[in-house]
Amino acid sequence: MIPGSAFEKYALFEFGLTFVQKHRRLIRPVVLKEIKKFQGCGKVVNGFKLFVCEGCHHTKKVAYRCKGRFCTTCSVGESEEWSRILANEVIQVNHRHVIFTIDEGLRDVFLQHRYLLKDMMDEAARIIKEFFWKKAKVEPGIISGLHTFGSQVNFNPHVHMLVTMGGINQKGEYVDHDFIPFAMLRKQWQTVVLKLIRKNLNAEEKRKVQPRLQAAFNNNKDGFYVHAPKQKGKIQEQLRYIGRYMRRPAIGLNRIVAYDGEMVTFTYKDKTDGLEKTETVTVEEFIARLIRHIPDEQFKTIRHYGMYARNRKAKVKALLTKWQKEVKKWFVKAGAKLRKRNWREKFLMNNQPDPLVCPKCENHLVFKGEVCLDDGVLTIRVAVCNNTKKYLERVIDYLTSQQDSKEKEKGQFA
Repeated sequence: MIPGSAFEKYALFEFGLTFVQKHRRLIRPVVLKEIKKFQGCGKVVNGFKLFVCEGCHHTKKVAYRCKGRFCTTCSVGESEEWSRILANEVIQVNHRHVIFTIDEGLRDVFLQHRYLLKDMMDEAARIIKEFFWKKAKVEPGIISGLHTFGSQVNFNPHVHMLVTMGGINQKGEYVDHDFIPFAMLRKQWQTVVLKLIRKNLNAEEKRKVQPRLQAAFNNNKDGFYVHAPKQKGKIQEQLRYIGRYMRRPAIGLNRIVAYDGEMVTFTYKDKTDGLEKTETVTVEEFIARLIRHIPDEQFKTIRHYGMYARNRKAKVKALLTKWQKEVKKWFVKAGAKLRKRNWREKFLMNNQPDPLVCPKCENHLVFKGEVCLDDGVLTIRVAVCNNTKKYLERVIDYLTSQQDSKEKEKGQFA
């Protein structure tokens, strides 16, 4: 049995080609693109930075990461960084984690008509904005994240929101409003989702899904589930936790407990009884579930509304900054904007050895050059001296010859 930590490399690197070749006609182009990126993640053949020890001249090549939407490794790192920066940038007030779900019978409708997912996010934000304006005459700040996955990696689209418990009024003042009426929002959300589907589908499509729409209405007398628990603890900790949750991948490697070449076993939390359970499926079924959660090209799974809308954010911060000085309440953080940590800083943050310390003589590793893919061809982007350039040219020749040999053996991956 191969442990979950090796599954990413073994199952998807090795089985991925077979899966794609078998189901190519049914797979969206963006999925092929993301799987290809994922298979090259962390491989020097797709580009790297060169570091050389200033003591013993030991060389180290740091390969580029794919930063793809299918890569669990990159997704986890990006999620952590995004939540750290988010917690510093948003207005320092209480927020709630609001969740909008839909009826189980409607999930396939959104799977088959993926263009509805953006409208679903927009409509959920509109409901919250209209409620705050009606009750308190304020504009809240909303950061919305779309999850298309359930605990069993099944297709289960739902919206997670980070919502300020209050908002800015027409005078530029921040007003608290920490109340959300679940019962009212549930019925309203149900009506909005059903209307959204009917409005955007053609006559033949509506005829096919009508039984599902009727069942979704009949089986949810109180409306679709909407939840917004009050948060506890420090605001910064709340924001980072919710941020990580909103950006988390469909499944973490720690949940994959076994793989034998044919079957995959993973853990999940059963929402009906709260217990942790396991499920075993074929590797083909597992990959089929995973690729459903790769969003369409250019689709934004994180969107900003209200005070946090990109065309409003700067103006709102300026108004609140002026007002907070008058009332001596500090909502907007002053100071420089946080930047993303680089790869070295991430190593040090996790108490790992400094990657720029030579493992042989413990001297410092110095940046000497960089190689990247340019239209599929490895090209020298930076070489600090002529000797480095010659060395990188030899490395490129070697990597290119190795890649050509592999493509002849396996067939080119399109």
